[in-house]
Amino acid sequence: MSEPISLRDYQRGLSAQLADLQTPRPVSKLGIVAGDRHWLIDLLDTGEVIPVPAIAAVPLTRTWYAGVANVRGNLYSVIDFSAFLGGAPTVLRDSSRLILISEKHRVSCALLIDAVAGLRNPRLFVRTTDPVDGEPWVEGYFTDHDKKRWSELAVGQLIQHPDFMDIGARS
Repeated sequence: MSEPISLRDYQRGLSAQLADLQTPRPVSKLGIVAGDRHWLIDLLDTGEVIPVPAIAAVPLTRTWYAGVANVRGNLYSVIDFSAFLGGAPTVLRDSSRLILISEKHRVSCALLIDAVAGLRNPRLFVRTTDPVDGEPWVEGYFTDHDKKRWSELAVGQLIQHPDFMDIGARS
């Protein structure tokens, strides 16, 4: 049988637990590879990571617009993220994945990537002071313990950028 505690001690304990819950903690980031670049994405911005389903090409669109994929009855616009960034188009392999953008952004969009690099702890990265290379969808640059450079993706900035929204082919 446990000893009775006073109401005051109970309230102090409860207040300490609530304060602990409100303390900001680093949230794991999803590490991905797109072309020759490594990216970190906030888990709240990702809906799902899935193997690449069949993608139907859409005529008269930009080369980085891979097409449309049916994911459990829902159509998603598929963006080849490496090609969008100006790199080589993604070559489909067993490691290739689609990152479905979170429903909170209210877009049916997926990023085609080369591979998932797993969950990453932000505390293990060092922020660098690299200038933003004209990419408003980069929140910051980081290096890991192996001196590998990572860019943090600002999904909200990416999906609202005029270049991202303009999928029509250029003549």
